[in-house]
Amino acid sequence: MTFEESLADTLRTFGALGEIRPAIDAAGALILGTLEGGGKLLICGNGGSAAEAAHFSTELVGRYKGKRRSLPAVALSSDGSLLSCIGNDYGFEQAFARQIEGLGKTGDLVIVITSSGDSPNVIAALKEADRLGLKSVAFLGRGGGKAKGMATSELIIPGMRGASAQEAHLFLIHYFCEMIDSRFS
Repeated sequence: MTFEESLADTLRTFGALGEIRPAIDAAGALILGTLEGGGKLLICGNGGSAAEAAHFSTELVGRYKGKRRSLPAVALSSDGSLLSCIGNDYGFEQAFARQIEGLGKTGDLVIVITSSGDSPNVIAALKEADRLGLKSVAFLGRGGGKAKGMATSELIIPGMRGASAQEAHLFLIHYFCEMIDSRFS
């Protein structure tokens, strides 16, 4: 793919985000409602999506732009010792579900980030959230994959290119951080 083709695909994806605006608003309401109600965000993903999960939690616990209190968010993919323990003892498929079982409390929100929607550990995380009665938001790409329809709120990025989905996921994370900063400043 040339630079021009890649840029055109990314711009097309960003231009199509308006098509999912109701889903964006619904996810934003869940995120804000969770934080306003004293709940925490349990965020997970694999690979580049794990980096986005860590980025999101860092912006909330640390700071995005403005001055506000620290907000409760945990990137479930960030603790290598814990991930290797769960992977060794329970299988990598349980890497996030086991943490949700141990850390999740009523009022918390599980957020999964995946460009394919097919990762077994992300599917298991959504199932565990449902089992515990926790609401969930799924940042998805490529049509949603197997995760489609499993979350309370889903953001299925238009298009079939994983890279463009990840770029749009990061844009939405920053958009939600703007909303959060505005509400908690």
